Amino acid sequence: MYNFIYNYKGSTIILSKKNTLEQFRDFYKDFKPSNFEEAVEKFAVFGGVGWGEMDTSKSNLELIESSILPDFRYIRNDVTELTTGMPLYHSILTGIAMGDGKTNTTFKRANTSQEIGMNAINELCDTGIIKLQKGSKHFTSWKEDESVSNKLFFASPFLRFWFAFVSPIFKGIRDGDYKELRQRFTNRESEFIQLPFVELSHELLKLNFVDDKIEDISTYWDNKIELDIYAKTKSGKIVVGVCKYTNSKLKKSELTKLQELCEKSNIKADIFVLISKSGFSNELKSLKGENLRLITLKNFKKLID
Repeated sequence: MYNFIYNYKGSTIILSKKNTLEQFRDFYKDFKPSNFEEAVEKFAVFGGVGWGEMDTSKSNLELIESSILPDFRYIRNDVTELTTGMPLYHSILTGIAMGDGKTNTTFKRANTSQEIGMNAINELCDTGIIKLQKGSKHFTSWKEDESVSNKLFFASPFLRFWFAFVSPIFKGIRDGDYKELRQRFTNRESEFIQLPFVELSHELLKLNFVDDKIEDISTYWDNKIELDIYAKTKSGKIVVGVCKYTNSKLKKSELTKLQELCEKSNIKADIFVLISKSGFSNELKSLKGENLRLITLKNFKKLID
C-alpha cells in the first residue's frame, strides 16, 4: 500500500500509493482545511504523505520552511533510497516536475537520449513514483503517422514538489541557504498548483456526471493543441474543458478559445466545461446550460462528501 516511510518529529510520514481522489480525501480528513482554496493549494505540495500536524491557514512557503526543510537530510535519504540515487533518475524526475511532462521535453531537460531515457522511465514507473499516460490514438483528430509524445505524471504531489523545488538545489538547502528555494517557489507557485487542480477537476467531473457516467477522462494533447479535460461518457458524448487556477474571473473569450482549439484539431465536443478558482463573468454565466457547465471551488465539496 505504501512505498516510502520515514519518521518526522515523532510521527510517521507515509507516501501513499492511493489514487488522487483517495489521497485528497485523506489529506482533507487529516488537516480539515477551512476552505477548498486552502485544500487545493496545500494538497499540491503536501499531498500523498501522512504528516504529523499541519496548520493549513499558513502559507505554503511557511509550511515548507517549518515542516520540510528542517528535516531535509532525512527526507532526502529516504527519497534517494526510493529512487536508488541514480543521477539520471533524479534528472528525469526534475525534468518531469518542472516541465510539461512530455517524454521528449523531459529527456531534453535531462540531457539524455530517447533510448536511455525510456529505460529509466520504465524502471521509475515500476517503483510507483511516476506513471505514464500514452497518447490516446483513439482520438479522432489523430493521424496514424502522427508522432505525439507520451506524458509522465507523479503518483503523489509531494514528490513532484520535491523534484521541482528541492532536489535541483539541494546543496544550498543542505547548507541552510533557503533563498533560492523561496524565490523559485514564489515565482512558480500558482503555475505549480495548476496540475493538481486539473487532476482534482477530473475526479470531480467523474462524480458530477451521474445519468451519463464518464467512462474515460484525461488531459488531451496532440501536435497542435492541449486541453485540460477530454472525456467520453457512456453514451459516447465528448466532454472537453479548461481549468484555470487564477485570481481572475473567466470570460466568454475563454469559451471561444476552447471552441477554436477543438475546431483546430477536429474534436467535435458535445459538452464544454469551464472550471475556475475565481468564478465567471456575468456574460459567461448567462450561457450556462446543458452543453456548457461552469464549476467553481465551492463545487469541490463533492470530492469529500
